Order: sequence, then C-alpha cells, then structure tokens
Amino acid sequence: MNIKKFQWMACLVILFSLFSHAAFSKQQSTRPILTTELAAKAAMVALKQCESSGFKVSVAIVDKAGLLKVQLKADGAGPHTLDSSRRKAYTANSLRGPTQKFAELIVNDPDLHSLAHMNQHILLLGGGFPIKMGGKVVGGIGVGGAPGIKFDEKCAREALKTLEADELFE
Repeated sequence: MNIKKFQWMACLVILFSLFSHAAFSKQQSTRPILTTELAAKAAMVALKQCESSGFKVSVAIVDKAGLLKVQLKADGAGPHTLDSSRRKAYTANSLRGPTQKFAELIVNDPDLHSLAHMNQHILLLGGGFPIKMGGKVVGGIGVGGAPGIKFDEKCAREALKTLEADELFE
C-alpha cells in the first residue's frame, strides 16, 4: 500500500472515530443521571425538612441499580433509621413506586403478601419514592425515623422537588 493511500485511510478512520465519539457523547449527555452531588444535596434538603419539624431521621438515596449513593443520619436519630431509610429507597426503586402504595396493596390483597418477602432489602413501609427523571427511574429515596409515614413522605417529597423529579407524589 502506498503512503498516500495509507494517509487517506488513516484520516478517514480518525474522522469516523471523532464523529462517532461526538454522537456517543451527545447520546450520553441526554440520559437522565442522578449525580452524587445532586443526590447529596437532595438528601440534605430532606434531612433539614424533617429537622425543622423536630424529627430526627435518616435519609437514603440509591441509584438505578438499587445501590446506596448517599445516606445521612441526623444527630440523635436512632440506629434503626439507617436500615429503614436504605430499604425504603431500595424498595421504591426496585418496585418502581411509592412504598406506601405497596404496603397498602398487601394489606388489601393477601395473595400479594409474599411481595414483602422477595428479598432482605424490601421494606413495605411508607417513606420511600422512586426518583424519576426524564421519564426514567434513576433511583429511589427513603426517609425513616419520623413519627409516622406522612412525615417521612413529606421530607422525601422536598428532596424530589430539589431533584426536579418527574413525579412529586403529591
């Protein structure tokens, strides 16, 4: 192969790879992503909301795979709140819905009771919501420790507002 043909083919390969990379990068940037920075900010908002109401809670945010991304525990919150917030976040993400919805579902339909025992991470107790951004579930949030699910949910909703989530579950 002569040198000119080789240079021409090399230029084509380089141009192709540049255009492919640009198209791939553009495609990547349009996918909704729950960044660590955004998750940490949202978790802090939920924690502060509960603290302003006098509740000592823990807040957990998981990514789309259900893995813990951020978890905060208020000073004085019980140790059990860490586990409950993480499990609520996992459950909401995994089942793609509010944890309270599933808690009510198994009470109303005993045939679905085994849903609560799918694995050791599932917790069907209010206070967890999936995080939907750009039409896709990108994670879940769980709040645990307030004296009642309505308070846990109120704090979680504040975090969803901060995330500008598709659904605020109001």
